Amino acid sequence: MPQTPEPPRVPRFIAQIAKALAVFGGAVALSVAAVVVLSILRRWLFSQPIPGDFELAQIGTAVAVFAFLPYCQVVRGNIVVDAFTSGLPAGLRGRIDALWDVVYAVAMAFVAVCLARGTVDTFASHEVSMVLRIPVWPGVAFGALSCAFLAIVSLATAQGLLRSKP
Repeated sequence: MPQTPEPPRVPRFIAQIAKALAVFGGAVALSVAAVVVLSILRRWLFSQPIPGDFELAQIGTAVAVFAFLPYCQVVRGNIVVDAFTSGLPAGLRGRIDALWDVVYAVAMAFVAVCLARGTVDTFASHEVSMVLRIPVWPGVAFGALSCAFLAIVSLATAQGLLRSKP
């Protein structure tokens, strides 16, 4: 089995922002877990769950996932299917991976634009969650910003792959 290559070098400030976002995402995920546990305990002990617990779980999970994606790209944590390229020379594999990073960047930039439009729409329509009446637009905006940053990170990892020596 071939050894996993080191992640490509990206500018330090990009890696630091991605790491800080991931830590934030972890805090949000832990908060969601705490809310779910507390709601289950309240339901079990007092027959009264936390109102809107499912909304908090949905919003928090979405925010956490979007927060994790840039760091996952920095450390090359995404699933890689290399059945056709594993036998190729390292330099060629790096160039192919860089191409796919650019494709990923373009896709995430498109998603960021769509989410930005969704942010504007949900803000203009004053859309709120069903139970707690939490405005929806901040979560959508966070997703848009995270995807835009992920596109930047993907371009940085592509550049790092192209600059690395095999």
